[in-house]
Amino acid sequence: MDNQPFNPLHGITLKALVTELVEYFGYPALSQKIKIKCFTEDPSINSTLKFLRKTPWAREKVEALFIKNYHKVHQANDEKK
Repeated sequence: MDNQPFNPLHGITLKALVTELVEYFGYPALSQKIKIKCFTEDPSINSTLKFLRKTPWAREKVEALFIKNYHKVHQANDEKK
């Protein structure tokens, strides 16, 4: 049985979420939307994941951005495939 039927992030890993955001927005746009160092100084998926796993407030902002732009991100990434 599914414990989280209304959780929009259910089944999406943090790595997949960050990767999709980076592919859609790019680091420069992400750094303007969310002011965190891992988007501005030597950005990479691994450094971003490390930071977000240790920093709940930043992770919440990134997850909120993903949820807000979910359909645009998925549509654009599906078109690239």
